[in-house]
Amino acid sequence: MVPPSSALAAAREALLHQGWAVLNGVLDEAACTATLDSLWAAAASYEAQGHSTFMPVLDPNAANVRVFDLLALDGCFRDLILQPEAIALVEALLGPNFRVSNFTANIARPGSGSMALHSDQALVVPEPWHAPWALNIIWCLTNVTFENGATLFVPGSHRAQSRDDLGPNPEARLVPFEAKAGSIIAMDGRLWHTSGKNITEGEDRALLFAYYVRDFLRGQVNFNALLDPALQATLGPELRQRLGLQAAENLTAGAALLGKAPRA
Repeated sequence: MVPPSSALAAAREALLHQGWAVLNGVLDEAACTATLDSLWAAAASYEAQGHSTFMPVLDPNAANVRVFDLLALDGCFRDLILQPEAIALVEALLGPNFRVSNFTANIARPGSGSMALHSDQALVVPEPWHAPWALNIIWCLTNVTFENGATLFVPGSHRAQSRDDLGPNPEARLVPFEAKAGSIIAMDGRLWHTSGKNITEGEDRALLFAYYVRDFLRGQVNFNALLDPALQATLGPELRQRLGLQAAENLTAGAALLGKAPRA
């Protein structure tokens, strides 16, 4: 599916002015189902490698299923990370010089709770935050509602230059990102937010979080170390560049040239 150009233009404007935007209809129903199946398979593979999908440092109980290393686990996630409409929103906020910092998932199952209020840009850049240097593209693989654990955010908080600028009790101002399955939500990295509680009896809320940063920042993941060299060799040039693999190749080539240079 391809959203109308007018919808993409409106999403760009919303992102720039309010710090977030929803773009509907990026994935059709069949693609959502297939990607969700791949996510559950990735979760099983991640656990089989000895990792836990429960992170007590983030979540109060194991009803949140968190999967990391998505780009190493399935090719469908490597396709999504450079999906054109998503990249158009990334470039609208960060410009053309950006890198993929991370790609993870959080499936909020019934009974899941909220994590601490935070901004994602605070994870990679200390305050004060004067400009957007990070962005999340949130892929909605299921319908996302307040009841099933939609991400909650503080409106206007992308303008805060520090945590103190939020004022007292910012949690009282939280509102949900609600969207249909197949949508993407673009979120300025400075926007303060938290995961919602899934208070339904039997409805999962599955989201993917593609995290992008300006290219002068160190990403959360070293993809040179994460991705097997054989897999790296199959990747196209744009993805290699966005993952920072091209930079490693340039350093290796430069070191080789220096090693062969004649000495005075």
